[in-house]
Amino acid sequence: MGTRSFRPYTPGTRQCTISDFSEITKSEPEKSLTVSNHRKKGRNNRGVITSRRRGGGHKRLYRIVDFRRDKHNIPAKVAAIEYDPNRNARLALLFYKDGEKRYIIHPNGLAVGTEVISGPDAPFEIGNALPLGNIPLGTNVHNVELVAGKGAQIVRAAGATAQVVAKEGNYVTLKLPSGEVRMIRRECYATIGQVGNLDARNLSTGKAGRNRWKGRRPKVRGSVMNPVDHPHGGGEGRAPIGRSGPVTPWGKPTLGAKTRKPKKPSSKLIVRRRRKSSKRGRGGRNA
Repeated sequence: MGTRSFRPYTPGTRQCTISDFSEITKSEPEKSLTVSNHRKKGRNNRGVITSRRRGGGHKRLYRIVDFRRDKHNIPAKVAAIEYDPNRNARLALLFYKDGEKRYIIHPNGLAVGTEVISGPDAPFEIGNALPLGNIPLGTNVHNVELVAGKGAQIVRAAGATAQVVAKEGNYVTLKLPSGEVRMIRRECYATIGQVGNLDARNLSTGKAGRNRWKGRRPKVRGSVMNPVDHPHGGGEGRAPIGRSGPVTPWGKPTLGAKTRKPKKPSSKLIVRRRRKSSKRGRGGRNA
């Protein structure tokens, strides 16, 4: 697990870094665990674009990942570690003792040939899945459920990990990668360890074309548009926004404006809010 850089043969390779894929042991996916993936290209069920700057990109097969880990007390052996084009984490292919095959998110340090298991009485080892109430304090976990039995919904990205910091009554308190501290029901499952492919955050795209391969189209700042296209548009030269703050093309406040619903039911489970991000849009206040 590491990164590769290139000699500057072209402007695109000058700053480009890619993964060395050293942990990958199998190049072709398991056919029984793949399905075709229709690319929505930012459109909703009526064909209307609801997410801008999406489209194109390479075809992908979707790998069916087991986020529930509901085969309790049946041991499985890690048969291979594979690349997944749909996420920045790797996948581990499991062969269960009863003959079934499943994919899971590959935890950091889980090697081929290792045996993993899920269930309330599973040992505290990397790759094993247990209810949060059975996991010791201070343990790092990932693939955390928010609703028991629904499957993991948070802490699934490459390098992500949450820490069990407290237990009280029916709830376990987790410190999430964002810095948020929140309570989750103790019967919700989580997997021991940290998500692998830690160097994913250190990669540099190098050129716009690599984003086009991923289905990301160019972004145009509102300040360089015409007034008919964006509230920030128009004016002579580099004109300021002309408003009290930056807004979206539809006039809603943006770049730091809170969008969480004030009466969202899960707000009462948040002990401490996530830390504020220091990142702004590439155009600063001219998004």
